[in-house]
Amino acid sequence: MQPRQSIIEIFSTFVQFDADRFSRWAMESRLRRSIQSCLHQTPKETSEHFWALYWYKFLQIPETQSLAKQHLMAYLQEPCYWTSQKTAASLTSTQYKLSDCFQVAIAQVDRVLKGFNPSQTSTLKNYASIIFGSAIRETLRQRQEVDICTDWGLLRKISQKRLEESLQNAGLSPTEIRAYIQAWSCFKTLYVPTKAANSRQLSPPDDATWEAIAKAYNSQSTQSTNPQTLEKWLLSAAKAARKYLYPNPDSLNVTKGSDDSFEMLDNLPGTEQPSLIQEIIIQEEEQARNSQQAEINQALVKAISQLDAQLQEILVLYYGQKLNQDAIAQQLDIKQYTVSRRLSKTKETLLRSLATWSQDTLHISLTPDILKGMSTLIEDWLQNYYNASHP
Repeated sequence: MQPRQSIIEIFSTFVQFDADRFSRWAMESRLRRSIQSCLHQTPKETSEHFWALYWYKFLQIPETQSLAKQHLMAYLQEPCYWTSQKTAASLTSTQYKLSDCFQVAIAQVDRVLKGFNPSQTSTLKNYASIIFGSAIRETLRQRQEVDICTDWGLLRKISQKRLEESLQNAGLSPTEIRAYIQAWSCFKTLYVPTKAANSRQLSPPDDATWEAIAKAYNSQSTQSTNPQTLEKWLLSAAKAARKYLYPNPDSLNVTKGSDDSFEMLDNLPGTEQPSLIQEIIIQEEEQARNSQQAEINQALVKAISQLDAQLQEILVLYYGQKLNQDAIAQQLDIKQYTVSRRLSKTKETLLRSLATWSQDTLHISLTPDILKGMSTLIEDWLQNYYNASHP
């Protein structure tokens, strides 16, 4: 992707994809006229950082909020693209491409703008990159929550309310929904897995269970049916639930009209809405997760406190003061490669601490993919920790 050069481009153009490749920068005419007018009034201001803060201030004024938000969304296209590209390149699965990651991340613009604090964060771009990366990883994790469940595991996990909403969303009639819900109720009552804790990997009921489910259904219904039909209904219900619980995210880089007359849709979200699958996960795991996050934070803070003084100083300079390795080497009167080695050593130490905590607390087996995810978590944690501690 060719980086944008002028202030006009930076605050009025949007990424366009061709399949999974960057295609071009699409200009939005209203934003172009807006930023041109601003530059005409203050021609000496040529810093993108100045204009980012300028529009951020106008974001707080109701009359200019929509325009400011769209200028800032244009500004954040590049960090969104590069973060998405980095994340997509690290994925072992080929199912999620660069354009998918970008689509997920750009939908978080409102979250970025609400959370950004100029007095505590170095730049809007840096802050946005952290939020974009976290949002992509969390969304893919949520997607995995749906994908790793078998249909039977998902049907045991879902509530009746969510299943009814899923079937309504799929366009079924009230009569069909009642039949599907009744079949599902019989399924949940009679199909009790021997290993309930591993319901995500449930296999289909056996023939005897299907016969029992059909018998229970027919005893409650005016129209009898057979096990094969009930299985078909339940598989359709699982498909509808999967689609409803995790719909494809809407991209904000949408055009009205043809590509030649690019015009942004004024449809930025006013509030952040969690996905329905996230609501289910929160209901089941929120308390445990909050406790785990606090314990992770405590474990990493403790691990840092046990580092020698120079390693702690390197972390402050690198993450808190944003110095590069050469500048740190000069300040500490050591070699650049020494700084590099000690940064790597420090991250390895933190990774071991987090891995030990995970094994002792969560009792999980540490696979290469899990360790890779932990390394990314530690990098994000270090940036957030030192941004908060050393604004």
